[in-house]
Formats: sequence, C-alpha cells, structure tokens
Amino acid sequence: MTDDTVTVRGVDVPAVGLGTWRLRGGDCRRAVEAALELGYRHVDTAQAYGNERQVGTAIRTSSVDREDVFLTTKLGGGNRSREAVHRSVDESLRRLDTDYLDLLLIHWPNAKPPFSPVSLPGATPLSETLAAMADLVADGRVRYVGVSNFDVRLLDEARSLADVPIFTNQVQFNPYWDQRNHLSYCRRHDVLLTAYSPLCHGGVLRDDALQAVGRAYGKTAAQVAIRWAIQHEGVSAVPKATTRDHLRANLDVFDFELTDAEMERIRQPSKLRALAGFARSRLPV
Repeated sequence: MTDDTVTVRGVDVPAVGLGTWRLRGGDCRRAVEAALELGYRHVDTAQAYGNERQVGTAIRTSSVDREDVFLTTKLGGGNRSREAVHRSVDESLRRLDTDYLDLLLIHWPNAKPPFSPVSLPGATPLSETLAAMADLVADGRVRYVGVSNFDVRLLDEARSLADVPIFTNQVQFNPYWDQRNHLSYCRRHDVLLTAYSPLCHGGVLRDDALQAVGRAYGKTAAQVAIRWAIQHEGVSAVPKATTRDHLRANLDVFDFELTDAEMERIRQPSKLRALAGFARSRLPV
C-alpha cells in the first residue's frame, strides 16, 4: 500500500477515483478521457447513470490498459432477481466494452431511496441478488462485489448472506456526514468504505474551517475535504468533476497530511448541511 492506494483484502484500490453521476454523453466521455490522462485509475459508474457506454469508450480509446483501471458499476433498481442480475451485467459489459468488472455493487437496498425504511413491494430477496453476484464472480465476469447506501445493519446482513466477501459499501462520506460508526464497522471487517459526495455536492467549497486549513497548505477547501476523507484508514473517495482543472485538483491531494487536530476541526456533523447538499444534487444541471 502507498499513500495513493487503499488496501482491502489484499487488493490495492486507488484512493481517489472519478465519480460519474449525472455526467452524460460527450461530457462524460471527455471527463473520463481527461481523468485517465491525468493519472486516475479508478472510475465509478452505474446502470442507472445512463453513461456506461461513454465510460467504456473513454477507457477503450485511452492509452491506459484496461487492467490498470479499477472499474465499478452498480445494478439498477429493477435488476435484482438472479436472471436480471445476469442479463443486466452482460448488458453493462457490452456497454463498457470490457470482459469483466472490477467491482459490482447493489446500488440501493430494498427500500425506497434515499431515506425511507419502507420496503418496496415485491422486492427480490437480498440473498437472491447476492447469490447471482457470486455466480458472476465464479465465472470471471466480476472480480469483487459490494453494496451501496446500506446502513450498518443492512451491511451486516449482506455480509452474513453473501457467498463471497462484501468488498465495499459506497456511502456518502464527508465532513458533514462522516459516519464514524459505519467506518468503524468496515475497519473491523476489512470492508472498503467508498466515499461518494466527499464535497457534499459543493457544500464544502465555502466552508470557513476548510478554507482556513487549506490556506496553511496552499490547498482549496475541496482538496482539504478530499484529503480528510482518504486520510481515514480504509476509505477511497470518488468525487465527480468535469473540467480538467477540477480533475487535476481533486487528484492533487497526496503532497500534504492533515494533523489530528485538523482532522477533528474539519469534522462538522450536520444533518442540515448534509440534506442541503443532497437537495443541491437534485437541481437541474
């Protein structure tokens, strides 16, 4: 393991990757192309994002070998039955123009996203979905499996049901929503915590505390927030960016280290700020 990778179950994962939610068409392809040119080797997409084809084109036409890119996609909400998992992953592989996925996730638990505990009617049992994902690991179409947006109770249930190890849980993780109990659970069980929205959908950019810390290192508030996330043991972050400048800046976080006091100063749990960030993420792009 080096500073720019996270080691989980003996596997090195790039500590900073590119999230592609809400990136579409040419914008998505160009962002992934630029990211790979700049040194990104971790790309996160999903069936629901509608951009797997553009992600695949960018990887195929880049000078980076496919084997050097840690590629993640996620099952769409209607693709939970054994048959649907197999079919939809084959479709994802065709769109991504690859023979295998490094990581396949269940995008949401069987409840109404994002916060309702009410189960969806007729939901496929979690055990069936996980068994289908294990099939894909066995035949080489998928290397590792995981979940996304699961709370600790559901993550524990998934681990107990899965025939192959749960490699990661991808959750929102930022200074306003740091989920210490969740991270502690992941560390105890050697599960990667993949942090999406490490910038709280832009909410950290004008944060006084992050700006003040950043000035000491010649860094922006966004860079401090990303560094804060990945400086936690067992965390990889996948911030979204579209411009080359932002892509470069998000990756330029390995030449400084926050002190323990700064790490605690930056942590500012706030449901209001977290929910405000979620609301911003739903605004038209």
